[in-house]
Amino acid sequence: MKLVILDRDGTINADSDEFVKSPQEWEPLPGALEAIARLNHAGWHVAIASNQSGLGRGLFDVASLNAMHAKMHKLLSAHGGKVDAIFYCPHTPEDGCNCRKPLPGLFEQIGERFGIELKGTPVVGDGLRDLQAGVAAGCEPHLVLTGKGAEFIGRPLPETFPAGTRVHRDLAAFADYLVTRPAPRPLT
Repeated sequence: MKLVILDRDGTINADSDEFVKSPQEWEPLPGALEAIARLNHAGWHVAIASNQSGLGRGLFDVASLNAMHAKMHKLLSAHGGKVDAIFYCPHTPEDGCNCRKPLPGLFEQIGERFGIELKGTPVVGDGLRDLQAGVAAGCEPHLVLTGKGAEFIGRPLPETFPAGTRVHRDLAAFADYLVTRPAPRPLT
């Protein structure tokens, strides 16, 4: 099974320091929905792993989060794309859970849901925590220069980023990379 795990805020949709709290505030980044559809058409399944501490902070409720995701699904469908599963952590940093990125709990849940080992599974995010969580679960790290990642445009990544992190302009550039890279050759 070909699976890619995406962060949500700052990777698929515009991020906000005030949190994205409603469907009206949820706006896709240019080219992001088309990129997911392109991945789907190339045989990739897509899962989302997202910290949503706004729930734990009382800034929005699960119904609002579900409405944001319904909007995303509807807009994706119009582009011929889909997200297979959305995993989110509702906790605040103070809760000490295992599912809040940079810890790998969400990724472990995704591996269990799909019944696969995540070794080599691409993870795409706009921040260090996204990649740290993915790498802790065996994923291959990809940073997009959207959202929080925009601060790294035109400069090298700090050494705090996982070794081997690949950098892409945005989700569309990542999709181009993934769809056109040669498949690994089987060991003989």
